[in-house]
Amino acid sequence: MRNEAEAMIVQQARETARVWVMEESARLPGFAGAYTAGSANWLPDDAALPATSDFDIMVAVAEPRQAGARRKFLYRDVLLEVSYLGNDRLRSPVLLLSDYHLAPSFRTAHILLDPSGNLTALQATVRRDYAKRQWVGRRCAHARAKVRESLRSIREGDPVPDRVMAGLFAAGITTHVLLAAGLMNPTVRARYTAVRELLAGYGRLEFHETLLELLGSTRIERGLAERHLATLAEIFDAARREIRTAFPFASDISESARPLAIEASLETIARGGHREAMFWIAVTHSRCQKVLLRDAPGQITRGFRDSYRELLGDLGVASFAETRRRAAEIERSLPGVWEMAEAIMAANPEIEEG
Repeated sequence: MRNEAEAMIVQQARETARVWVMEESARLPGFAGAYTAGSANWLPDDAALPATSDFDIMVAVAEPRQAGARRKFLYRDVLLEVSYLGNDRLRSPVLLLSDYHLAPSFRTAHILLDPSGNLTALQATVRRDYAKRQWVGRRCAHARAKVRESLRSIREGDPVPDRVMAGLFAAGITTHVLLAAGLMNPTVRARYTAVRELLAGYGRLEFHETLLELLGSTRIERGLAERHLATLAEIFDAARREIRTAFPFASDISESARPLAIEASLETIARGGHREAMFWIAVTHSRCQKVLLRDAPGQITRGFRDSYRELLGDLGVASFAETRRRAAEIERSLPGVWEMAEAIMAANPEIEEG
């Protein structure tokens, strides 16, 4: 990975991504276009791409069976994260404007390659209507529906890491309801830091404590977060060596992705965001547990088991009964989350009627 002395600016990373897309388009049947996505879209062209960040690309494909894949790899000193998206999800502005995950990045995207011209025309409409109240409300509702979808996926018979992750994402997507209302990037790893900044900007920082309660991290102190991260670093290295199964998140448990999981979390803690960092620490630890359970159960040492049990205990979800109670708390919180989203929308000067 790059260090600070080798910092690459966003524009350079984007041009590198464009070169890769040109190569990919020549060998990928059904290639329908590509555009930039993720947090880099929200940075100035001359900003340094953080060494703990990847550069996201969405590749549109005509064949539905090709959709859903995700890869993370180094290409000419840039860590690319490439997601393949079915072209059917890009067939109309209505679909995009209603999607809280796709719309923000598409509005701010740089089109890397657009053989049919569809992406360029679609983006013009999305940019025009993105801040209209009806579409902002639909995106907030889409995020709220995703919370409930995650809650419904919590099942007692599932492996512990699966039900823990379902609960973590149910809690975590509540931040996206508010980020959608604020017209902000629904970032993945840094969602709790982003929503704290959003709420502070609207004078509603006290609501951040409610969101952290749903995560279970309000009483986590910095030293404890650092200990959980140190343990995560150990199990991460074990899991990346053993991973064989094609998990959807497999590219996140790799040598190239380590800075995003470990160093980025360390930076968040160093900036005073130890409670916020617990979301990605817990998600990544759960994924590592899942990898080892599937691919190398003999590598799950007593230390790994105990540290995971301690992590879940500190977050208040060590048992299924506790997970179920937390799920009920998240469900009960949704009217309050929605009320806060409406307050943000009403106060947001960028949102237009229509």
